Amino acid sequence: MPAKSKAQQRAAGAALAAKRGDVKKSSLKGASREMEKSMTEGELEDLAETKHKKLPERVGNDPKA
Repeated sequence: MPAKSKAQQRAAGAALAAKRGDVKKSSLKGASREMEKSMTEGELEDLAETKHKKLPERVGNDPKA
């Protein structure tokens, strides 16, 4: 499953690093903390490896979009 935004891709990368033990889990905040708790390493890899060249910075409930 590819990431839908650059922010999601970066959060998955941070969560993956914590899950692998490269960074402390206590350093995670927000979405990356939730991702680390709820997703497997494989799922995080899928999101983190998404190419982000054509992705929007964020995806949200923007009424103008």
